[in-house]
Amino acid sequence: MAEIIDGRAAASRLRERIAREVEALVARSSVRPALAVLLVGEDPASRVYVRTKTRMAREVGIAGRLIELPASTAERELLARIEELAADPAVHGILVQLPLPRHIEERAVLAAIPPEKDVDGFHPVNVGRLWSERDPLAAGILVPCTPRGCLMLLEEVLGAGGIRGRRALVLGRSNIVGKPMAALLLSRDATVTVAHSRTRDLAARCREAEILVTAVGRPGLVRGDWIREGAVVIDVGINRVPAADGTSRLVGDVAFDEALPRARAITPVPGGVGPMTVACLLANTLEAAKAQLAAR
Repeated sequence: MAEIIDGRAAASRLRERIAREVEALVARSSVRPALAVLLVGEDPASRVYVRTKTRMAREVGIAGRLIELPASTAERELLARIEELAADPAVHGILVQLPLPRHIEERAVLAAIPPEKDVDGFHPVNVGRLWSERDPLAAGILVPCTPRGCLMLLEEVLGAGGIRGRRALVLGRSNIVGKPMAALLLSRDATVTVAHSRTRDLAARCREAEILVTAVGRPGLVRGDWIREGAVVIDVGINRVPAADGTSRLVGDVAFDEALPRARAITPVPGGVGPMTVACLLANTLEAAKAQLAAR
């Protein structure tokens, strides 16, 4: 049976390390890393998520600041708030929670965040550097949090250098997960294929993969017999489906019970990738603060 990769435990270890490094930074420089999170609108899921981010930031010693704006906020107003935060030397990381209301252009908002404060890793400059640097993490580039967390979990299972040479399939081509995940795997010398809804014979492509990362948002899409024997499976999908008792439950993109007898290791949903995403946001904020202090 597959090893179940405990994302909660891995995230807890990462947060403990961040907390130690934050206090060391404060003792050395008297500067406390600060994260500003902007939420536009009343989306319940986004509200829970941003409150979790700011709470966990405070738990590791990062100053977490939540700025809530009404859904009617004009794009120019949001850009003005971002400009204020960008000019504030006491703010080291800026995050705008997605999705945004339809009248606000997401691309313009993400481009307004300075690359050095872009702790989500979505600014075009950071995206370009992710693909052009041989080792983007070693180069100090701020990369998207979910792919960074996935890479950390893979390296926990496979060990340092364990990704090198392996065949990896990334199922999904979003700018948030799929594309940056492929770039990070390439930086670790994997042989990477990106699959998507137009891929022919998707099951066969999955069966070739020694590393399978799924991020498509389709519950149970990947069946057990799609999994190569001994593959490491990272399930990024978070899908809410009806439960037998009339409530709902969260499941991933992979048919988890079917995959267990075949995979070497697999992340559960929930409790796998999700906790690592927030922990990596905190890691990005700390690294952004260090880089900004060094540049002064």
